[in-house]
Amino acid sequence: MPAVTKKTSSKAKRAPARRKTPKKAAPRTRGIQPQDCQMDTLPPEASDAVQRIASEGGAIVGRYFEPLGRNPLLLAALPIDSVEPTPFQRDLSDAHHKKLSEVIDRTGLFLDPVIAITAPQTGFWTPNGRHRLEALRRLGAKSIIALVVPKREIAWQILALNTEKAHNLRERSLEVIRIYQGLLEEDPNRAEKDFSFYLEDPALVTLGLCYEKKGNFAGGAYHPILRRLMEFSSEPLRKAISAHESAAEKLFELDALITAAVDKLKERGLVSPYLRAFVIARINPLRWIKDEPPPLVEVLKTMRERAARFNVDKIKQQDLARSGGAPDSE
Repeated sequence: MPAVTKKTSSKAKRAPARRKTPKKAAPRTRGIQPQDCQMDTLPPEASDAVQRIASEGGAIVGRYFEPLGRNPLLLAALPIDSVEPTPFQRDLSDAHHKKLSEVIDRTGLFLDPVIAITAPQTGFWTPNGRHRLEALRRLGAKSIIALVVPKREIAWQILALNTEKAHNLRERSLEVIRIYQGLLEEDPNRAEKDFSFYLEDPALVTLGLCYEKKGNFAGGAYHPILRRLMEFSSEPLRKAISAHESAAEKLFELDALITAAVDKLKERGLVSPYLRAFVIARINPLRWIKDEPPPLVEVLKTMRERAARFNVDKIKQQDLARSGGAPDSE
């Protein structure tokens, strides 16, 4: 099983720091000048995308180098049936795409091209235009304008690019596991840690498996524990996934025991929005560990044992009143 715990250290382990926002650069110190954005000839790295556009019956209506990294981009009109959302983004919102279609229909204009990359076999994937795509389909459109990015890795950066709506833990986890599953099909032999930028947090892979199996899984209650103990593996993806699957199974076993304890507390008339968080806090061995924590598998085993013998008769309402933490529901 791939290692998912931190290496031994004399220092206390903390949750990984979140990525810092890049410092503000000095004005006009990066990128290229406007005239340098013009693309007189197509670079070799764009040839596959050009061929795909032609084979799908699309038409290139513009081309240029984007102004920050000078990467080639193609503006194309694509048959709408040739474009599908990537299989690893958030689920479609009926209310959002229907409202969007009404606005587009009222204005009679489609002004916001989707981003697209070539799909593995045929057609195109859009990593961040699902609702615009469905809105146009609802209106019966024949074509859609897309900014085609020859660099296909952009598809795996959906979490970094999709910032128009804040992701909750469930959405983030589901997107990450769908990205992981896509990577397993395309590049299963590369080390998991090589995709850390795309996957963001190894705990999200495990929680994604949990949310796929149970949509209302209380992942927020376990995320701090997983985040502290897990790291991306140096094993190839095809092997590393087994560690996440095993951890997900152990989490479900633990959650069943905690749910039973919560139900018993409710039967005794104890009321609080923090019941699950309260039980987890009581059985979590990491609360008292300041130095190197045990491996994840040991922590989950300890928590299962403590949950199985959790004595609800000793809990009083004032104990709950003193407890903090997040509510059971996210």
